[in-house]
Amino acid sequence: MRHAFDPAERAAVYRAIHERRDMRHFVPGNVDPAVLARLLDAAHHAPSVGYMQPWRVVRVTSSRTREALRGIVERERLATADALGERREDFMKLKVEGMRDCGELLVMALMDGRERHVFGRRTMPEMDLASVACAIQNLWLAARAEGLGMGWVSLFDVDQVRRLLGMPGGARPVAILCLGHVEAFYPRPMLESEGWAARQALHLYEDRWPAQPSADARTASSEPPE
Repeated sequence: MRHAFDPAERAAVYRAIHERRDMRHFVPGNVDPAVLARLLDAAHHAPSVGYMQPWRVVRVTSSRTREALRGIVERERLATADALGERREDFMKLKVEGMRDCGELLVMALMDGRERHVFGRRTMPEMDLASVACAIQNLWLAARAEGLGMGWVSLFDVDQVRRLLGMPGGARPVAILCLGHVEAFYPRPMLESEGWAARQALHLYEDRWPAQPSADARTASSEPPE
């Protein structure tokens, strides 16, 4: 195809996608400022509905703030464990963040004043959140290409993080991002390796959502033939 990348460039893009991992284990070392600038520029070139670019990034450089953020995450980790019932102990064995060890800690947030932006959001206001997710994914893939690990931490109380970072009313933290050097990338997603979940098959429908079989039909289809 006339506009396609050459084979090596295409392979690199798909490699970054398939080898991206949600990293929890980091090794000491600062992230080179030039590399960090490239990663943030990649995030800032994400698509956004109505070109509103709703992402805001807080770079956490204070060890005190970093530890306070980690405390917020830890409280939510325990609350999540309690909410999981019979899977509580399995969850507590998982490493869910690397906030003390990563070279950079970033908080990705939604801007305030988003109600002014109607283009693309009149019936789907959550598209601002989708835009921020695109920025995070850009950052993640660029980090993998640079040989850096990144982990997305979502276990936190939104209002507590908002207050800690002095966010204005209407702004909302979306993700705490751990970024840094790693000993190795996980060969498979960590939650898959730990037996928490498995990758599902792609659900691809043609033209319309398929009719769901009734409970009786599902039961009957699961029975062995006579």
